[in-house]
Amino acid sequence: MSRFTRALAAAGAIALVGALSACSNSTDPAATDGSAAADEVIKIGVVGASDPQWELFKTAAADEGIKIEVVDFGEYTAVNPATTAGDIQINQFQHLPFLAQYNVDTGSDLQPIGATAIYPLGLYSQKYTDVASIPAGAKVGVPNDTTNQARGLVLLQAQGLVKLTDGGTAFSTAAEVDKAASKVEVVTIDADKIGASLPDLDAAIINNDFIEQAGFTADQAIAQDDPSDPKALPYVNVFATTAEQKDNPTYLKLVEIFQSNQGVLDAVQEQSGGTAVFLQTPASELQSTLATVESDYKATK
Repeated sequence: MSRFTRALAAAGAIALVGALSACSNSTDPAATDGSAAADEVIKIGVVGASDPQWELFKTAAADEGIKIEVVDFGEYTAVNPATTAGDIQINQFQHLPFLAQYNVDTGSDLQPIGATAIYPLGLYSQKYTDVASIPAGAKVGVPNDTTNQARGLVLLQAQGLVKLTDGGTAFSTAAEVDKAASKVEVVTIDADKIGASLPDLDAAIINNDFIEQAGFTADQAIAQDDPSDPKALPYVNVFATTAEQKDNPTYLKLVEIFQSNQGVLDAVQEQSGGTAVFLQTPASELQSTLATVESDYKATK
């Protein structure tokens, strides 16, 4: 959720860190036959286990006969290594660019098995009330962190404000802006400083963590990325597990419970400040999208 965006902006690379000391379930028969034993406790790694949706999710899973333990991590970079090691069975905290970077950088093969929500990124302006009013040569601020810069540039391209020489990927940078073919000038700025820079800008991409600080509410965006656009799909938050367990019926049932339990969804929506857009993208489509994002990331190395 929003905490994840902040952490990814600060992380230049995925670092392997010590995993939890809990015992792995990899030797349990259930780990190899694609199902969960009746008495198995499935460990789900998250960042922010105190968020209200997790206790509701735990109860909803128990009602379906599935025991889960929500394992809290203090660092985003610790969750995927713990999943790979088998110290937890599933995680839910990240979008596909973060997962792609982890897989490529570590030679791992974690796979998404279900979508939760996407949090649209918006374009805001103190001077203009719609995109069409932004004049040629206007200065538009974009966050300078890897994820939000790429996502912001793709949004600007979708709105006809810039053209990207690479077509627009999850790893596009301002260097890919075709200045001659673009309507506006892109200015990259630290995400937490964009609000203070607005008087010197005509518009800016502001990530959800800093909307209020900049004096806006989410519904004041003059443009947002479209959750139904294939270029936005990489930014959906996902459940992930090992490739060997991606078809585990119990894990897939947990995804279904999360996606369909109204109490859980209401808690997520409240936690997001009303910005969450829930998706039920098939696992196969998420996995295909991950492969594309991994390929895009490899091309930057």
